[in-house]
Amino acid sequence: SAERLVNRFSKLEGRVEKALHNSRRLAKSGQTSPLTALTYERELVDIKKQINQLMLELRSAKMQLAALMNVPPGSDFSLVIPKRKGTELVIRQRPEELVRSALINRPELREQAYRGRINEKEAEAAVLELLPGASLYAGLNLDTNDFLFNNHWAGWGAKASWNLLRVFTYPSKKRQIEAKDAVLNEQALALSMAIMTQVHVARVRYHHAHRIMDSAREYKDVQHKILHQVQAQKDSDMASEQSLIREEMNDLVAAVKFDIAYADLQNAFAAVYASIGVDPYGENVTGQEDVASLAAALRQTWIERGDRSGG
Repeated sequence: SAERLVNRFSKLEGRVEKALHNSRRLAKSGQTSPLTALTYERELVDIKKQINQLMLELRSAKMQLAALMNVPPGSDFSLVIPKRKGTELVIRQRPEELVRSALINRPELREQAYRGRINEKEAEAAVLELLPGASLYAGLNLDTNDFLFNNHWAGWGAKASWNLLRVFTYPSKKRQIEAKDAVLNEQALALSMAIMTQVHVARVRYHHAHRIMDSAREYKDVQHKILHQVQAQKDSDMASEQSLIREEMNDLVAAVKFDIAYADLQNAFAAVYASIGVDPYGENVTGQEDVASLAAALRQTWIERGDRSGG
């Protein structure tokens, strides 16, 4: 958005400054009434304020991108602006399929399952601790006393031991393990409900963002038609420079709002897949590919998931 619109904003700001200068000159010369001149000047100043606000947002966006790309501050770079193939983002899965995928893929649930398995192993270990311990031993013996009938011999045997204190502590340890198992089950249930809620909230936000973007697109199209009408009237001396500047400003604002709505839709679309725990890179990406192969694999993955533009 910044790459497309910053130059247009700069040109419009220059025209606003020129119109302000002409308005003040006419007011001083007395060719127009003071109230009319001030009203016109107020509208131009308001347009100038909007331009500065939007320019700040657009320029800061480019600085944020530079930081994400690890580009040194103050570096001058430009972006290749691709042609938009479309703005359609479609979630093909039904709500129950999204929930099922989340319950399968979310790492938090896997972690909870591992904790349950660890607790089961602790229960088994507590039972095994009650069993008596057995040990085997064997060895060769030698005595330097030559008067012995056998001064070297071999010995072997077995020992059994049993810690009776563990027998008395087992009931309390068993209750502790059972209580921990109950807590883990409740935590898994609460975590599952939280994940299901995240999936449904992400879906609702996606559909809401889609409606906002559709409205922004309709507004932008209507405003563009209005601008063409005012430009034609200005060429025929039927509209003033003030009206043309106002509509050009409205056209730029509509374009920015549409870009913001489209970005919000992209974020909402990504949030749905984040909520179900799907790998954003797909199964076929190993990380060893070159840039072109990686870009092609990512584009194909995004198209398969519902981004018709592939990017």
